[in-house]
Amino acid sequence: MTDAKYAPVSDVSHKVLVESRMRWLVDVLAAAGPGFGEVPEHHFVSAFLDKYPDGVGPQFDSWRALGPFTVESYTPLAHKGWATLIGKDGARHSMAITIDTSGLIRRIVFEPEVLSRVPRDFADLDEVLTRPDVTSAALVCRRAGDGWESLYERSADTLMPTGSVFKVYLLLAVARAIRDGDVRWEDEIELRAPQRSLPTGEMQDLPDGTKATVFQTAYNMFARSDNTASDMIIHHLGRDAVHRAVADAGHQNPDVLRPFVSSRELFEIGWGKQDLLSEWQAGDLVQRERLLERIDGPLTTQVKDLTHPVHDRGLDWFMSARDVSRALAALWEATNLDTTGKIREIVSVYPGVEIDRDRWPVTVFKGGSTPGAVMFCWLVVDRAGVEHVVVLQQRADRVGILRDGLHLRRLGDLTLHSLIG
Repeated sequence: MTDAKYAPVSDVSHKVLVESRMRWLVDVLAAAGPGFGEVPEHHFVSAFLDKYPDGVGPQFDSWRALGPFTVESYTPLAHKGWATLIGKDGARHSMAITIDTSGLIRRIVFEPEVLSRVPRDFADLDEVLTRPDVTSAALVCRRAGDGWESLYERSADTLMPTGSVFKVYLLLAVARAIRDGDVRWEDEIELRAPQRSLPTGEMQDLPDGTKATVFQTAYNMFARSDNTASDMIIHHLGRDAVHRAVADAGHQNPDVLRPFVSSRELFEIGWGKQDLLSEWQAGDLVQRERLLERIDGPLTTQVKDLTHPVHDRGLDWFMSARDVSRALAALWEATNLDTTGKIREIVSVYPGVEIDRDRWPVTVFKGGSTPGAVMFCWLVVDRAGVEHVVVLQQRADRVGILRDGLHLRRLGDLTLHSLIG
């Protein structure tokens, strides 16, 4: 029997919970302190608390020291939300949170706002994307007949690490399997230990043997960027189905995504206890496939192990900005061909930023990150039915430079609502 907890939930209900949690956090930061005066388990998931073995009080005290704060804005959005806080001497800070399906807080990011200025045109956008020790790529384009008109490009054909944007290809593979009759939305997938990955997501917390339908799993994979759900999809469809999706979507060099690694495999090779990364880096296709066969077992890597980038050693899901735009266009086409409407439902839940629905009635969004890499991409459709794509990518050689990607997300928001249309 499927676990009802992992059925799709209302975007509206999550938005209400997120805003409530953000306002509560601001009240906690405004309290005199020191420490945290409530029962932490009433507010945070255990994985969050595990990161603070000495308790969350010292962390809240360090944030309070930047205040007192006034709130400039709240932006609740599905299961995530952002607030802009003004602290001492006018210093601006961004607070981002993620909640789970029960409303408990899974993640908090509190960091200085690093947007140097609001871009007024694409020349400004290019300048703002230029940061020390950061490599940026971008593409902004719109549909023009059977092709695309480029509005802005920056290293748009350069392969970049993309993190969870690989899930676009997985959803394309699901769409094809549904279309061809090889898979049905109501088919069940059983969670096995080798598919249990690290967050993002929640399905990693389920016991072995839990079953979820293809629709529930694909929904969690894309709308909540659940890594365990994505690995369940790869196992259910088979790696070759994903390879076909990559090629069909027009990736400039599909071989760089062969073999297509699961998130668990990426974590285990990149940060596991064995020295697998050197073997991966030196291996050819056959050797890498054999490596994946050898590590088909429970994950040994933990979140705390993800301390350094591995994309510079050839491990990530590599796509150029133009590859991403082609994949998004293919996914949008798949939503139009899907007679069940399920794919449209999956891709429409979480738009990444607050969207002006009068301007952009349709939004497809995916974000992704791994240590030292972050990216966001949107396909939006205006009221005239014209598709526009925005892809923003950044990588760095050290963890911490890019932080949570709030800078890049904000640039995507400004591009969608100020620079195109």
